[in-house]
Amino acid sequence: MTTGPLTIMIGADTYPPDINGAAQFGHRLAVAMKDRGHQVHVVAANPDEAKSEKRLVDGITEHRLVSHHAPTHPYIRICTPWGIWREVGQILDDVKPDVVHVQCHYIVGRVLVLQAKRRGIRIIATNHFMPENLDPFLPFPQWFNDAFARFSWGDMRRILERAQIVTTPTPIAAKAMKESGHFKKPVIPISNGIELADYEPNPDEVISKNPEEMRIFFAGRLAIEKNIDVLIEAFSQLPSRLNHVVLEIAGTGEILETLQKKAQECGVEDRVRFLGYVSDEELREGYLRANVFCQPGTAELQSLVTLEAMSASRPLVLANALALPHLVEEGKNGFLFEPGNSSDLAEKLGFILELPQAERKAMGAYSHEMVKKHAAKKTWDMFESLYTSSQKYYEFVASQHKN
Repeated sequence: MTTGPLTIMIGADTYPPDINGAAQFGHRLAVAMKDRGHQVHVVAANPDEAKSEKRLVDGITEHRLVSHHAPTHPYIRICTPWGIWREVGQILDDVKPDVVHVQCHYIVGRVLVLQAKRRGIRIIATNHFMPENLDPFLPFPQWFNDAFARFSWGDMRRILERAQIVTTPTPIAAKAMKESGHFKKPVIPISNGIELADYEPNPDEVISKNPEEMRIFFAGRLAIEKNIDVLIEAFSQLPSRLNHVVLEIAGTGEILETLQKKAQECGVEDRVRFLGYVSDEELREGYLRANVFCQPGTAELQSLVTLEAMSASRPLVLANALALPHLVEEGKNGFLFEPGNSSDLAEKLGFILELPQAERKAMGAYSHEMVKKHAAKKTWDMFESLYTSSQKYYEFVASQHKN
């Protein structure tokens, strides 16, 4: 077993400046491991130019690979396996990492797994995606997308099962991978983790806001699968006695103009505020300003923004889809609504907004208590142990057999 500081290589098909949960997790993981004294290298697509380059960013070495603009997405850049094959092999030979931790099986992750396997390097693989998540970005008929999803499940298994350990953020994602019929190896659910203290209000902190307004808050990429149009429609259905409520939407994305038009069509454009890209501090203030947080997305494998809202002690209204139900205890910290059902969503939002302040505060406190099991330290401890030993994996397998 390796002792002392490790050389860790993180492979990411999406990484900042990309804005999404997988990219954010990869960066947080890299920073956490660097802060624990390890030497960290990240292999990812070059977001700026179609060339390869090496950068040192805040103590983390980034190996940015030659990339190309994805025709179905406004900012994502992709690599080709044949375009990066030799370079990834050379990076591995030069760096000689103790462990490679890939975040996806598609391109960068695929090449890293295959090249690391050839060299006998320990591999940890984390899956942040369901193949169906790609549907909005594939300009093909649904029958083709369904067939591609089936192929992708099998392809995911062929790549990820070459790793010593396979993980995913939630139990429901691990179950979905198992039920796909392709994974024979146990998949360990390990939360993406959250730094609780980053979002907790300070004792004497005052957040600037209009005291006559109440707020519904959403944060995330403005993308089709987030179903923000359903949230805007539900907002417009709130009773007139709640016309002092505003909806704040933080984030950027490809459907901004569509959502702005939706707000106009619903007659609420004067109370829907599109905040655009927000800094970490502005995001934190958005959570703390809010009276309720809403996540209407149906493709969430964990939803980091929901964990952040819980850390900020906010009540929740979430879509009853994928991993989101694990973050709600009905009536205690919020409610689930039927995906796509704006009337159901409006009813749940209205109920929380009309509660006495003390009851809303109690719901938020329950959220905060629930999120403690997702503390980032537990996540980093788990991965750090998996980088050097399979003991935690064997313990997990044993616990599954007991259950």
